[in-house]
Amino acid sequence: MELGIKNRVAIVAASSKGLGKATALGLAMEGVKLTICSREKEALERTAEEIRSQTGADVLAVACDVSKTDQIKTVVKETINEYSKVDILINNAGGPPVGAFLDFTLQDWQKAIELNLFSAITFSSEVIPYMKENKWGRIINITSYAVKQPVEGLLLSNTVRAGIIGLAKTLSNEFAPYNILVNNICPGRIFTDRITFLAYERAKKEGKSFDEVISAMGSDVPVGRIGKPEELANLAVFLASERASYITGTTIQVDGGLTKGLM
Repeated sequence: MELGIKNRVAIVAASSKGLGKATALGLAMEGVKLTICSREKEALERTAEEIRSQTGADVLAVACDVSKTDQIKTVVKETINEYSKVDILINNAGGPPVGAFLDFTLQDWQKAIELNLFSAITFSSEVIPYMKENKWGRIINITSYAVKQPVEGLLLSNTVRAGIIGLAKTLSNEFAPYNILVNNICPGRIFTDRITFLAYERAKKEGKSFDEVISAMGSDVPVGRIGKPEELANLAVFLASERASYITGTTIQVDGGLTKGLM
């Protein structure tokens, strides 16, 4: 299928590894010009070179902590300076700490909001004027299946990521007349550093080995395994394309059937 996004320009947040990296690579394979960003400058440069060598795509790498508003603004400014436009935004960020309600201070809540919610607000507010001017845009938020089915021990994520869903639905209605489409993707158990961390935490709590926990995590999923980053990236690339021209305001899980709800 021809996706019709060759020479479009995408910003992919938190893209030195994991879901962000897989999504950036998927977009590059379709001829999209990229800006990738991450706090880890060396890892970011390695990822940029890897994507260039595999796809021949233009890749701009900008170090950025997405919890910092001024750094987000710099990413967008450098993208415009390099490419003169931005068509696609992939909002993505690492997950906040695990724990129960009484484990967290107000500062912990503030940090989670800045990392997972305010980063999406800031990136969106910075790119939408350019998308609106060109009457074409795609904003895709990578969140968590926790927005549909809260996960024990992930209180901060359960709460803060749900705010992104409300934001996205509102933006999808407001900017649809400008052909700016806004959607959410909810990863379930995908093999990334985050799932590895959660597995180690669960192993310590339950007195089990890491391998035992990973095996149990996979067996809980109806398809019988933990997912691969590229399986989520495939959906992200489609939603970023011309072929998704009548899809907006949706929240779609990529979880192998893990979520039990109807919607």
